[in-house]
Amino acid sequence: MDPGIAEAVGRALGAGVAGTRALAGGDINDAWATDLADGRRVFVKTHGRAPADMFATEARGLAFLAEPAVPDLSIPEVLAVGERFLALELMEPGPCPPDFDERLGRALARLHQSSPGTFGLDHDNYIGRLPQPNGPRDDWATFYRDQRLEPQLAMAERKGLADRGLRERFERLYASLPHRVGPPEPPARLHGDLWSGNLHRTPAGTPALIDPAVHGGHREVDLAMMQLFGGFGPRVFAAYDEVHPRAPGHAERVPLYQLYFLLVHVNLFGRGYLRGVTRCLDRLR
Repeated sequence: MDPGIAEAVGRALGAGVAGTRALAGGDINDAWATDLADGRRVFVKTHGRAPADMFATEARGLAFLAEPAVPDLSIPEVLAVGERFLALELMEPGPCPPDFDERLGRALARLHQSSPGTFGLDHDNYIGRLPQPNGPRDDWATFYRDQRLEPQLAMAERKGLADRGLRERFERLYASLPHRVGPPEPPARLHGDLWSGNLHRTPAGTPALIDPAVHGGHREVDLAMMQLFGGFGPRVFAAYDEVHPRAPGHAERVPLYQLYFLLVHVNLFGRGYLRGVTRCLDRLR
């Protein structure tokens, strides 16, 4: 860990950093199991050149997920936050119980049922290192177009990753979007970036969610991301449907909601993900 960041962590937590161990983490930040001089062990994420508000908005996102206190779902406690670090409760994963998938599915359904009341959020945040605008809209189709698809498509155009043909395909999609997004539903409380790497397990084997990109939105967004890169078995979705059944036609809407995450990956990792974007558009013809 950078000595300057370690010093800031120690000041914020009231005990100096006695030792660190690098952990395998995501693509954006460094992650550390951190021993403090008073005997505590905590989890610290660091980034030497993070946007000034990135960790603060992540802390707010964890609070957003923790607010409904969903049974059988853990959200790590925020211990301290600074411009270049976020200190959290350290969750060393325990054994995986045989009913873990069912517990996850039921807990996620209950999280989605806890509506924040609006499509959007009262502040913008990040998905990975990319800005994620959350200005509320009155209806889901407008929010998904204005605050999800269009900002990422425009960013890809500015980077020279999206051509006129792709723009034309999205404009056609926008025209039909109100008829494609599914039956009206209240805004769900979304994790916003729910791939398997952002699912954790507590020492007691309870499902835990980390690294959110939260907002109020359509619950099928989280469910579509869970199906994009794998890692979630059919028992998760079956248990979800027992608590909060998905609306008819949900399978046909999966590519619509995967488009956002694929555009994010184009902007983060390059044009190799454009193939996924075009495949989703092909499925939506």
